[in-house]
Amino acid sequence: MNILLAEDQAMVRGALAALLSLTDDDMQITEVEDGDSALKMLKSQHYDLLLTDIEMPGKSGLELCQWLQQQASSTKVIVLTTFGRAGYIKRALEYGVSGFLLKDAPSDELISTIKQVMAGKRVIDPELAFSAIGEIDPLNDKERRALRLASEGLSTADIASKLFIAEGTVRNYLSEAINKLSASNRIDAARIAKQKGWL
Repeated sequence: MNILLAEDQAMVRGALAALLSLTDDDMQITEVEDGDSALKMLKSQHYDLLLTDIEMPGKSGLELCQWLQQQASSTKVIVLTTFGRAGYIKRALEYGVSGFLLKDAPSDELISTIKQVMAGKRVIDPELAFSAIGEIDPLNDKERRALRLASEGLSTADIASKLFIAEGTVRNYLSEAINKLSASNRIDAARIAKQKGWL
């Protein structure tokens, strides 16, 4: 089985890779430390499974899931995260994720989840899945991207050049996001969206 492991924390990544190698000699594991490197690897070759964190430098784990869904890829995805935020779970489910696990789950649960997912099942902790119901994310993808870059401290001009859009459009996206989240400014909006798992 060909696995792509995307995790920005070196110690966690190393421990996961070691655990998977010990479990099954047939597992070929490629490790990457950020979302952009993961996307490059996904574009260059096929993986049976993407094991990914959500919050990473570059592309987020959820953006990788969305990209795979858009490609109608047969690569299965298991999201491993520290945060069981409702917005994260909801978006992961919308993007067709096969498994969603918290990082503090026992290691045998991860192995069991991988086996079940590769057998075509979906494995989401029932409590996590239940928490995702009812919370509606008001942001659209464009607003989310602009807000995410703003939360990293980028200026309106920098966001515009990164997203290849006009500065006025960026201001519109940010102001829409601020209004939708009843926030006082872009920083406040980013904080609220992060707490909910919408960013």
